[in-house]
Amino acid sequence: MLNFARGRSQPRPTRSMPLSGMEYPDPKRKSNFVGKILMAATLTALCIIMLKQSPNFNTLSRFSEHEEGVTHVLVTGGAGYIGSHAALRLLKESYRVTIVDNLSRGNIGAVKVLQKLFPEPGQLQFVYADLGDAKAVNKIFSENAFDAVMHFAAVAYVGESTLDPLKYFNVIGSDPEGRLGEAPKPELREHGRISGACFDAAHGVIPGLKVKGTDYKTHDGTCIRDYIDVTDLVDAHVKALKKAKPGEVGIYNVGTGRGRSVKEFVEACKKATGVEIKVDYLPRRPGDYAEVFSDPTKIRRELNWTAQLTDLQESLQIAWRWQKAHRDGYAAAS
Repeated sequence: MLNFARGRSQPRPTRSMPLSGMEYPDPKRKSNFVGKILMAATLTALCIIMLKQSPNFNTLSRFSEHEEGVTHVLVTGGAGYIGSHAALRLLKESYRVTIVDNLSRGNIGAVKVLQKLFPEPGQLQFVYADLGDAKAVNKIFSENAFDAVMHFAAVAYVGESTLDPLKYFNVIGSDPEGRLGEAPKPELREHGRISGACFDAAHGVIPGLKVKGTDYKTHDGTCIRDYIDVTDLVDAHVKALKKAKPGEVGIYNVGTGRGRSVKEFVEACKKATGVEIKVDYLPRRPGDYAEVFSDPTKIRRELNWTAQLTDLQESLQIAWRWQKAHRDGYAAAS
């Protein structure tokens, strides 16, 4: 017995017709259903392929698991002047690097330079976070398998350090190949290092240098400091890392062991930039000691480390080359 739709003389062609208790589907409807399944499967496969090709897909497992023969180093403050140079050195030596920085002092431009130099999955990742946020720090450590930490996240500007004296040290120079340099944010320049002030004066950003204190008990009346090239500083950290063992702590003075006066520094800066920089001599700044330089005997004895780049003018010349090519810091490169 055939069943017909009520009120129609013949069945609609797109509907099924039950016959003897069985229902036979319309072939066209079945074809559309199968086509949708195939389309969904194809799109899913494409998404999986694209996801696997994404750096985040591959690096997640690499950064979250220990790998034999690979040392994973967390570099805090790695977007800053010293931290970025340390990250560069580590990456060049095939370390796996995670940079954590809140960018309050650091530059995302420095991170971009490193990402461009080392684009392979599993080499470098950047995490935007504040180390003062315990929840964020716990999350970072729970998601990554670190073998070591290089901690450079800090407030290290001289001006700010007058409230907490000698909370700083004097680092100069930049990457000899011109990939990285020092680029303090405009609002922080007045608190920056003397080298930054020197370059700003040479650029004409500021009218000249201000030397605070000419009556100290030194050979020329100005403060004496130990200026270390950033490349040497990073080298000391890497040597300490290679010798480090769990449960053993090494504390070292890192410097040249030789002090230079502020006047000597200014003269070296003039020669390095080729600019006759104007100098104003002012009264002492609170918190400054007359003479501060390191004793690197221990690090030389235990790590066989000695500063190599001790020519003040040469270090400043290298830094000046980067400064001239990056008048706006990393913004120009970006």
